Amino acid sequence: MNKPLKKIAIIGLGYVGLPLAVEFGKKRPVIGFDINTKRIEELKNNKDNTLELGEDQLLSATNLKFTSSLRDLENCQIYIVTVPTPIDSMNVPDLSLLKSASEMIGGLIKQGDLVIYESTVYPGATEEVCIPIIEDKSGFIINKDFHCGYSPERINPGDKEHSLSSIIKVTSGSNDKAAQEVDEIYSSIIAAGTHKAKSIKIAEAAKVIENTQRDLNIALMNELSIIFQKLDIDTMEVIEAAKTKWNFLPFTPGLVGGHCIGVDPYYLTHKAQQVGYEPKVILAGRKINDGMSEYISETLKLELNKNYDDLSKTKILVLGLSFKENCPDIRNSKVVDIIKSLESDGVRVDTYDPWIDPVLAKSEYNVDCLLEMPASGSYDAILIAVGHKEFTDYRRKDLTRYIDDKGIIFDVKSILPSHETDLRL
Repeated sequence: MNKPLKKIAIIGLGYVGLPLAVEFGKKRPVIGFDINTKRIEELKNNKDNTLELGEDQLLSATNLKFTSSLRDLENCQIYIVTVPTPIDSMNVPDLSLLKSASEMIGGLIKQGDLVIYESTVYPGATEEVCIPIIEDKSGFIINKDFHCGYSPERINPGDKEHSLSSIIKVTSGSNDKAAQEVDEIYSSIIAAGTHKAKSIKIAEAAKVIENTQRDLNIALMNELSIIFQKLDIDTMEVIEAAKTKWNFLPFTPGLVGGHCIGVDPYYLTHKAQQVGYEPKVILAGRKINDGMSEYISETLKLELNKNYDDLSKTKILVLGLSFKENCPDIRNSKVVDIIKSLESDGVRVDTYDPWIDPVLAKSEYNVDCLLEMPASGSYDAILIAVGHKEFTDYRRKDLTRYIDDKGIIFDVKSILPSHETDLRL
């Protein structure tokens, strides 16, 4: 006779936790927990404001229940932590939510339970920070009274092609027994299969270098874009030519925001500095990418100055505010930095993004977003900042009703053909 499947608690129901809860909820009892009571009420009504999952997908998880009450987690035997791990204003890892979740689990855990972390951290954080908190709160000892695992998330917000089950899952455990159990748990929902790492530290490191590598590749293209502009060469045409070679990697220049690529490298550099090594290449890449908002705004202001001595007499329309295309997430949006830089010189800015909640944009960044695209306008420039699908069919003729003959179109995402733009990266 088969043993009943252990009940899982998913701690944190954002972009990572919710898809995980739904997949497990199709096969076994799952409690989805979040401290945001508004979020819980929306999910109970089969509404996901991140737009990652539709109503049908939520309804498919027949064994999933949502709660913000700790009492509902008492009978769970597996705890999976998917809380955010951001950085602070000094680019130092902020583990406060991870620590709080560990302390909460320490008050719930029972003999023989399993705790799995998915949040991005630096190598060693699970064993050096999280497990000691659980031990201290519970009085239990790791690998004697409870076990732990780490399986880094690989969710790509807004990407409907690469869903949770179609991406190979890296797994690991605090000992061989835990590693095997963690791997079997995820194997039950990941159609693409799993990769069992030899240790938690290896799994942590694998995650943090995935985004560090992408960050550095984009930084290279951003630096090349700056050089090519000074040489009066179109960067995208250079890339088109270069990618005819089989081993060229066609990364493109652009803004690097969000909660992954723009954040994860700082976790690795933080740990490197702790052990006495000052990273050079990684931090250089971060400096370039963090500076792109200022570069874009200064480039646009210089172009505006060709027609206007006083920037306070200019008005521009910014298309897109979220950190990436086809996604309502505005965390660490670098478009905000462009807007603030323009406004600091008196430029009047209108912003439109069909994917985001204007109330959230106002409360988070004090940015006023238009509720809909203007029917027409009298702007001196249009900045296409995000490649939402609503913008990808635009051509210059579609935008001329917003600008006069001197009007500038700055296409950060290279949506328009090169001959239809005045500026692009």
